[in-house]
Amino acid sequence: MLYSLYEAGFYASTPMRAAALLTRDFWSSPLNPARETDLGRRLYANADLFANLTRRYGKPAWGIDTVQIDGQSVRVRPTEVWSSPWCKLTHFARDMADMRRAGRRTREPAVLIAAPLSGHYATLLRGTVQAFLQDHEVYITEWSNARDVPVLDGRFDFHDYIDHIRTMLQVLGPRPHVVAVCQPGPPVLAAAALMAEDDDDSRPGSMTFMGSPIDARLSPTVTNRLAEEKPFAWFKSNMIDTVPGPYPGMGRRVYPGFVQLASFMSMNLEKHQEAHLRYLQQLMDGDGDSAERHLEFYDEYLAALDLTEEFYLQTVDVVFQRYLLPKSELEHRGRLVRPELITDIALLTVEGENDDISGIGQTQAAHDLCSGLPAELKQDYVQPHVGHYGVFNGARFRDEIYPRVRRVIWDAELALARAPANALPKRTKAA
Repeated sequence: MLYSLYEAGFYASTPMRAAALLTRDFWSSPLNPARETDLGRRLYANADLFANLTRRYGKPAWGIDTVQIDGQSVRVRPTEVWSSPWCKLTHFARDMADMRRAGRRTREPAVLIAAPLSGHYATLLRGTVQAFLQDHEVYITEWSNARDVPVLDGRFDFHDYIDHIRTMLQVLGPRPHVVAVCQPGPPVLAAAALMAEDDDDSRPGSMTFMGSPIDARLSPTVTNRLAEEKPFAWFKSNMIDTVPGPYPGMGRRVYPGFVQLASFMSMNLEKHQEAHLRYLQQLMDGDGDSAERHLEFYDEYLAALDLTEEFYLQTVDVVFQRYLLPKSELEHRGRLVRPELITDIALLTVEGENDDISGIGQTQAAHDLCSGLPAELKQDYVQPHVGHYGVFNGARFRDEIYPRVRRVIWDAELALARAPANALPKRTKAA
């Protein structure tokens, strides 16, 4: 019912949106002699704001055509290397001729960036990808919008996520590196633990967790408290709806992206209201550059995808209510997940001092769980003065966080190259 009301609201506003677009075009036309008047700018600005607030926000483009490496512009081409109905594994292939001109002639480490499946598209990590492209072969998970996956393609849950991560690491193997940003932390750690127990040749050479709820009991945030205070049945009754036609996933039960987006925005509602008022003023003042930056941010932020009912509810249950992984009670396909069996995968945890989504300590909990890792393979870093998004994007990420992640990956890569059979020796020493 909620999904149908949302769709009805969108179509009901179509005439007003069309009128706003016509008004915007009229007052921005170079043929209009009154376009630069105070009245003209005000009418244009209000029409533009209304049109943007009521339109659809589809999946943004990556827009990564080149990357600067040692002063050389290197062409980049996103290429699909593996897929399922639920995910596309994208490789950002760098042009080899350009790489040679940049002085890079040897194979660089393969890195799987596990993008969150929590409402936004993987393009939210555009800055993350651009940073890693300087020194690595970069792959990223592009999760599907559940409303676009036909019911005949079956279910997708928390355990399917674990299986997908393991399969993609095997596609990249041997010994690739994995970076989990936010939500993927628990399933990525579970996949690494299972691969370590099986002595899988494609188990990660290093794993980095950034702002991840490994143990959501620690330093609880508003998001954590909501999950704790509400009974599981409340989430099923209030957060789940059925995809209507004409979407390909018609009939599928989902956690709608627009509900997730409303939750995000309600956490900082005044901030978003102020941002849109500034945008309105920028348009009226003719400050096109600032207005363009606002649009770029919200084109990304307001693009949301649906999650399957089973994945969303299992995540609430496993990660935020029963805390199965940190309590050593998580089972996957009948097997107990045992992070303590990880002995040769370098570990880095990164947290933001002001993170209001994954509090301080939630990501660090991975160190206690990976008790079989020697101390020299463990590192922790807390970035001052950043919130959740600053952990994986922005100037402080580029200048202070990324160099640390790069060092961990390359140190692990060197150790792998020196070890017999291209694998780090098994160790039993406790951290």
